[in-house]
Formats: sequence, C-alpha cells, structure tokens
Amino acid sequence: MSETSKHIVLLTSEFPPLPGGIGNHAYNFAEYLSDLGYQVSVIADQRDTSRNEKEFDSQLKSKIHRVAITSPRFLMYLKRIWNCYKLSKSADKLICSGKFPLWIGAILKPFISVELIAVIHGTEVNFSNSRLRKSINWSLKRFDKVIAVSNFTKSLVGDLDLKQVKVIPNGYSPSESDSYIDSEIQIEGNPKLLTVGNVTKRKGQANVIRHLPKLKEIYPNVHYHCVGFKTEAEYLLTLAKSLDVSKHVTFHGHLSHGQLNQFYENSDICVMLSQNTETGDVEGFGIALIEANHFGLPTIGSKSCGIEDAILDKNSGLLVDREDTSAFINAIGSILNNKTHYTEQAKLWAEQHQWSHVIKQYVDYIEA
Repeated sequence: MSETSKHIVLLTSEFPPLPGGIGNHAYNFAEYLSDLGYQVSVIADQRDTSRNEKEFDSQLKSKIHRVAITSPRFLMYLKRIWNCYKLSKSADKLICSGKFPLWIGAILKPFISVELIAVIHGTEVNFSNSRLRKSINWSLKRFDKVIAVSNFTKSLVGDLDLKQVKVIPNGYSPSESDSYIDSEIQIEGNPKLLTVGNVTKRKGQANVIRHLPKLKEIYPNVHYHCVGFKTEAEYLLTLAKSLDVSKHVTFHGHLSHGQLNQFYENSDICVMLSQNTETGDVEGFGIALIEANHFGLPTIGSKSCGIEDAILDKNSGLLVDREDTSAFINAIGSILNNKTHYTEQAKLWAEQHQWSHVIKQYVDYIEA
C-alpha cells in the first residue's frame, strides 16, 4: 500500500450490498483508493436491511457513513447534505456520483474549499424533463473536473462547455469467489443467451425477445436466460407469449454471486440490446458485459449507447443495431463459428478493465 495523507469524500446515490451500476462503481473506486493509502469516506443512503449493510460494511477498507431510512424522506436529504458538508471540511477532494450527489456538490461549492469532482454515468445527465436537465447542467458547471464512464456519456454533456472532462471506463474487479458455485442450476438451450441486469425497458430484454421468432427458425433449441430483478418481467412474459416464444425464455430473478457465476460459465453469449427511453434513461456503459468477458463469454450489444465502449467490436464481441434482427442473428452465428477467437479476446478485454488498472487513470486525473 502506498502512503498518502489525502482524504477523499465520496458522495454516492448507490452503494452495495444491493446491486446497481453506480453502487458497484462507487464501491470499487473507494476500496481501490483505500488500497493506495487514501483516507476514503463514503456517504450513501440505506438501501438494504440494517443487518445486511452492517455485515457488508464490516469488511470495507473505506469508512462508510450510511444515512438511515427516515420519514419524511426530505430529512434524509438534509442529513446527507450535513454529512457531506461536515466531512468535506477536512477533505482534499469531494467526488460526487449520481443525481442527488451532483446537486449537493453544486450547492455546497461556495461553502467548502475542496476540489469538486463529478463522476457521470448516463441517465442522471440525460433527463427528458427540462427543469431536471437544467438543474443538472447548472450543477455540472460548478464542478472543477468531470469524469464520464464512456464516450457516449461524455457526448450527453458535450454542449455545456465544461472545464475539464475525461473519459475513464468502468472497471471490473475479479475476486476469489469468481470460481465459486453455490448451487446447481439447470441452464438449458443451444445456444444459451444471457442478459444480466434489472428487467426494464432500458436493459433491452424486450428487444432480444422480439428477435426470437426468427432466431428459433435457425436455432430451434435457443433459450434466452434473464438474470436480475423481475421489475417488468410480467410485461415481457406477455410479449413472449404473443410471439409464441415463451418456452424459449426464463426469468431467473436476482441470484447469488455463485449462481450468477454458473450462468457466466455455461452460457454461450451474453447479450445486452439496451435502448434509450422516453424519460432519458440510458445505458452509460454496461459493466455486466465486462464481467461476462472475464469468464471468456463473448458479448453482443447495442450501438448508440455506452455499450460501444464496453465491447471491443469484432474481438470481445459484436455491436449491432438493436432492432435489426438479421444483424443480431448474424452476430450470433459469427461468434459461435469463431468461438475460440472471441473467448480469448473477451478475457483480454476484461483484464484491461480490471480496477487495478482503471484506478491508476483515476488517480492520475484527480491528482493532476
């Protein structure tokens, strides 16, 4: 561990143990900074049970300050603002990640002397509501530096003429538990397609289902496995039934780490045909694709979103137009017919995105 006396406050809208892209990013960012000798204070809301969070927090290298669930909810907002103000008084840098943290950072700017850095992911800087969009734009202009997790995310704020904006991709952190499988799950299909993520319009599971009628003509035993919270699963089941492909789709819900590993190990292709929604919800990166690559699982993802940075086209996987059925089917065929190439390149691509490498880019930029 390197020695540094610098204190970084990380204000985030999400933090594990519950899943979430922003939370996953915040957790690894804080832990790897701690490994480098930084004193890291994390401020986050309670999202899970107190017992689960206390057990998780006891293993952290960083110091977590959880804001307990309170009614009325605005008291939680005030608590977060106060914690941030108090901790920033002794900090060298305040890093804000997520919608509400961006607002808090901007509001506190006149009252604190620390360098103010924003990490932007996608949806929080792309609201369709004009008032929300203007408030976020106003906030970002008050930050000293901005870090975007993808070139797509950077493009969403391209018209703001911000002081300094740098793209640093999301990272993946392999662990000893990556080889652990805690139960046997029957994974059927040939080929076996997998999407990992909350079942929502943005994640694009519906787009994959719409391709299945044509796909099953070529691959009669194809099966599409969806892992993640079943937020909109009922609608998608109805869609699958209307297309006569319900027997080719399974929603597994949220799984343990060991169970998820089994899907990564035994699937043929990880797919994420994400789309931008009417409310401005977008795919800022797609870290699940890098996780899949770690296991040698090739990927297929959508163009025109942050996934373009998460897939090394024609190597770790393939980029397609999410609505183009022929392109999707051809991509599957190309990967299955060149599995060795895509498997090898997927592992190499994942290795490049390990947090042990990515954190060095963060340190170079925030210390510049």
